[in-house]
Amino acid sequence: MQERVNALRQRAAQELESASTPEEVEAVRRKYLGRKGELTQLLRSLPQLPPQERVAAGAALNELKQWLEQHLRERAEQLRARERDSRLRAEAVDVTLPGRRPLVGREHVLGRMMEEIRDIFRSMGFEVVEGPELETEEFNFRRLNIPDDHPARDAQDSFYVDDEHLLRTQCTAVDVRVMPRRTPPIRVVTVGRCYRRDVVDSTHMPVFHQVDGFMVGEGIRFSDLKGVLAEFARQLWGPQTRVRFQPSYFPFTEPSAEIAVSFRGRWLEIGGCGMFHPRVLEMAGIDPERYTAFAFGCGVDRPAMVRYGIDDIRLFWENDVRFLAQF
Repeated sequence: MQERVNALRQRAAQELESASTPEEVEAVRRKYLGRKGELTQLLRSLPQLPPQERVAAGAALNELKQWLEQHLRERAEQLRARERDSRLRAEAVDVTLPGRRPLVGREHVLGRMMEEIRDIFRSMGFEVVEGPELETEEFNFRRLNIPDDHPARDAQDSFYVDDEHLLRTQCTAVDVRVMPRRTPPIRVVTVGRCYRRDVVDSTHMPVFHQVDGFMVGEGIRFSDLKGVLAEFARQLWGPQTRVRFQPSYFPFTEPSAEIAVSFRGRWLEIGGCGMFHPRVLEMAGIDPERYTAFAFGCGVDRPAMVRYGIDDIRLFWENDVRFLAQF
């Protein structure tokens, strides 16, 4: 019996040494300690031995079983640790490598410029307000002294929703909404979208952005208007910017002028301005004999194009990340 025990121990030791995975160690365990394992069969054969050999054989087999269980456990732990180390080496991260900068969103170039415009007028004491983009003919035309036969009222030039409602063609409509709800003196500016039936090309879109403002008070003069717009231009385009006013005509202002600023050696027309027509003040419930008012409206899209060297207005609307990431 002792010879069989020694031979079994030697074979088990060799097979454990040859095992290279925990699964192979488990196969060795089943071979010797399983229900039909070699060592299990020897233990079951003890009652068949002569009494004088049974005690010594039982002690030898139990000692072999303990030895085998211990070495099986140690070898399995050793191989699992080896696998874990190998996996960690394969998954290792070089912490000295520079990090990858995450892609973050940013404000649209037009949105950033509109907020800059709002801040400029806030610094001059203007209240920033919002108004509806879906307007009525009453506020978009009648309250602005625009006659029924004016071209802007034609369906070929404006986006009508029904006979009385349309997408606003200018932010000046917000002015005549605000005036009846305020008591002079009033300083208000609004920045938002406007809509006109323009053919899409590199400088025209059917939707555009406009900044529009007005001031109402006693003794308001055209020189006040010029001073406000000159300061606005200097803050937006730089302290050396010059402003040019050319006589023009708008139904809701008298006198009226077109505004242009000098920028990079050229004159850039940015909008129109003038003193509110007395009729506009009367329809807003303001006494034109006591109060005077100026108003102005300037585009945002084209000045942004010149400021940032953009040659096609359609780029603002295409949401091309390559373009937006430049600003």
